Amino acid sequence: MLEAKYLLVLMLFGLIAWIWRSNLAARERAIDVAKRTCRQMGVQLLDQTVAIAGLGLGQGPRGIRLRRRYRFEFTTDGSARFPGRIELIGLLVRSVQLDPPEGLVVSPSRESSADDQEHTGQ
Repeated sequence: MLEAKYLLVLMLFGLIAWIWRSNLAARERAIDVAKRTCRQMGVQLLDQTVAIAGLGLGQGPRGIRLRRRYRFEFTTDGSARFPGRIELIGLLVRSVQLDPPEGLVVSPSRESSADDQEHTGQ
């Protein structure tokens, strides 16, 4: 009976480690996408980071995966901050949105399909 408790605790720690690693990989992916998109759009990513804005389930090409939404800020002139958003299903980029003063820019990145295939092993 005691061994079963230890096994359960060990499995719980393994699950926590897996979730933590998965979240770190997704956050790094979102940061890379934000940097690349800002560079392509000719704007500057502020703080060089993203923040989690939502977490749920979403349908990906390989079934149901975690859907993560991140937010970030960018500037067009160095003084004003504007919001941006990234949505990932697993590690696949679902959408990238920038809200500059000229209006909403939605960027399904051309490079993301090649990167997405690299991250899914296709």
